[in-house]
Order: sequence, then C-alpha cells, then structure tokens
Amino acid sequence: MRLSLADEMLLRNGCSGVTGLAAVFTGAQPSLEEVRQRVAERWTSLRRLNQVLHLTPGAGEEGRRAPRRRRARWSVPGPFCPQEHVVAADGELHELWANVVNRPLPEGVPLWRLFLVPGGSEGGFALALVAQHVLLDGRSLAVAMRVLMDGADPVRTTSRVPRPRIPLGAVARELKALTVPGQALPTPSPHQAAPSVAIRTLPVATLRAASRHPRDTRGATPNELLVSAVAGALRTHVGPPKYWPSTRPVYTLVPCDLRTRDNQDELGNVVTAVRVALPLGLDDPVARLRVCQSALQAVPERAAVHAAALLPLAENVRRIAPWAATPVTGRESRSSYLATVTTTAKWRGGSTTFQGRELRHMAGLPPLRRPGSASFLLMHNRSACTLTAVCHLLPGSAHRLADAVAQEIETLARSAEPGHHAGRTGSNRPAPHDGTRTKEAP
Repeated sequence: MRLSLADEMLLRNGCSGVTGLAAVFTGAQPSLEEVRQRVAERWTSLRRLNQVLHLTPGAGEEGRRAPRRRRARWSVPGPFCPQEHVVAADGELHELWANVVNRPLPEGVPLWRLFLVPGGSEGGFALALVAQHVLLDGRSLAVAMRVLMDGADPVRTTSRVPRPRIPLGAVARELKALTVPGQALPTPSPHQAAPSVAIRTLPVATLRAASRHPRDTRGATPNELLVSAVAGALRTHVGPPKYWPSTRPVYTLVPCDLRTRDNQDELGNVVTAVRVALPLGLDDPVARLRVCQSALQAVPERAAVHAAALLPLAENVRRIAPWAATPVTGRESRSSYLATVTTTAKWRGGSTTFQGRELRHMAGLPPLRRPGSASFLLMHNRSACTLTAVCHLLPGSAHRLADAVAQEIETLARSAEPGHHAGRTGSNRPAPHDGTRTKEAP
C-alpha cells in the first residue's frame, strides 16, 4: 500500500517523528498482563495498528547512479504482538517523554508502543501510547486510547467523505500564504541545539478565566489562547523583533483535523496544518490575543481549501511525477517555514475509567522538529489541563518556554477580571539563555 501524501510528508520531516499521548489514572497500577489482554482485545482488529512500514532501496542505490531516497510502502503481515508492543516504562512520564522524543521506533514491526508508566510520588499510573507520526496523528492516538477505556464503543466504520467546491480565489490566496518566507527561532549554532521536553499542569480555572473576554476581546478559544501565549513567550524568551536575526515573519503551524462525522474514528494521518504569523511586535498580551483571534478565525476555511483542493492536487502530482512532489514534502519541515507548532486537543472520550481506575488528566507529546523550532501541545479535559513543550533549541529551552507560556495564560486570566488592566509582559531585551537543572532528552 502506498503512503498518503500526509504520511510521506511526516516521514520526511528530518527528525525522529515520534509523537505520544498519555492517560494518567488514579488508583493502584494494573499488572502488565492485564494491560496486554485489554490491548489484544480492543486493538487487534484495528488495521492501522497492524501496518508495518517498509523502506525499499531507491533507484540507483544499488547501481552506479547517484542514490535517491528510499521508497516507502505499508504492509500488514499479521497482527501485532502484545508482549512486544505493550511494555513497562523504566521511569515516570516526564522521563519517558524525554527518552523517546528523539529516538525513532525500530523498523520491521508496527510503529507504536504502549508503556505502563508508574505514577511516582503522586501515585497512580499512566498508559502512554508512543507512535511514529507517519503511522498515527494526534486524533488517532486519542481514538486508540478511548477504545481502551471501560465500556468504550468500538471504532466506527469509515465512510466516504464528499469534497466541497472551493472558489479559485481562495485556493490562490492559500497558495500565496504557503509560500511566504519566514524565519526560524534563533540559536547560536545548529550544533548547539539539543532536544528538551517540559510538562506543565495548568489549573482549569485559570484556562477558563483566560477565555472569558479579556479586555476589549470576545471570549477566547483554547487555540487562540495558546497561539497568543506562545507569541508572548517567544517575545519574553528571545526579545522583541528588533533582536531577531531577520525581519521576516515568524510562523506557527496550527494542525487541523480533517475528519467529519462520517469518518471521525479513522486512524492514520487525516490532518493538515495552516500557517499563522505570530504577532511578536506587540507588547500588550491582550493586543496579541486580539490579533491571534482575527487570524485563527480564518483557519477552518483555509483548512477546507487544503482538504478540497490543495491536498488532492498534490496527491495527483505525486502519483504522476513523484520527483515534482519532493520539494513539497520537504519544505514543511524547515524551521524557517514553521518556527513553532501549536496544537490544542480536548479529551472527548465517553468513559473516564480503565479497569475501574479514574482518569486524572491527559498529557501529549508533540514530535520533535529540526533545530530552530519548538512545538506546544495543550491537552485538557473537564478536570485538568496539561501543557507539553518540545524544543530543538538551546538546552533547557522547553522548560523556560513552558513557564513563559503558562505565565502568559495567567496574565490573560487576570486581564479578564473586572477593573484589571493587563501589564506589559514583553521584554525590551532578550532573556539570558541560562543552563537547565532538569533532565534533557538524549
């Protein structure tokens, strides 16, 4: 089976491409065999979790001509082995995320693992699903995790999704937006960049307060809050635009799930991403939020252009002339094209227990990207909210940026209080890059 265009782009991103989702539970930790039995019962019938990626030698690799990149395809040799795919983690969740973010899963078997993770000092335990992004996107991770819950409904059969008609003007505008040059996050040298991961738990009350009409704005969505908070955090971490190496815009990618009610449980990569410029030139956090709200209002329509026109066109080009699609599959991974990726996700699973243990919160792991980039994932359910930052910058950057994002959200929450006026949080000069006192990704 051929890889889809989305699969191909995620395979060629230049980094490990590991992503993850963890469900953290209260109560006593189950045995590894109990978890394996539940996984075998619920996941064996899911075709995507049984697919193996094969990379075959490209033309010229075994001859005298210059080698080309290896061709890839999917196969289903048989069901996965629960004993091999469901394993115990050596440490707590933050240690697992730091250890796997820069280590691709081994080839030859389906590209996922489910870890049983001890809860440490907080007690409880976690089930952490780790996969190559080429196999599963974020929604797929959530669907697979939902299926493991007590009394969960089975995965719904995928239906054919009709494509709406898109005006040519909208297609032209989106093509132009995709080709505007940007700039990466500043690092002294790519050789000094190192992966780092940070997890922060945010009070749900703070996120709700931040969404309640901060001064001169309408109510904010989690996506709008995160994008504006990342813009403020980068301004605090690096400084205003005058301290950046280029005057080009700094872009974030906002992933968009393309599933509808007809294929809401489809596993794989049914996703696109829309580029949005970050308002780094604004000092006031509420002003940044207003700009982000205006920009993100257009994201659903822009994603529809991708789904109905750009992705089918690129897929046809790739089939007719694969060499012509190579620049497309490689450009999106460049740090100058996307300095950050900002993702929000809400746990919508019906059941909140695993073998009677209650779900406490969810925590995601966005994939590592090339030096000069950072990714942020905000997961929330009814009782908890968790922010994960993955950076490929100077050591410790994930911890500093995660703290700065949390501070920006707290500032917006205070600005929503009656009679409060948000203060100036932007720095007039770059924040110093100090060392880290926490564990780094290897």
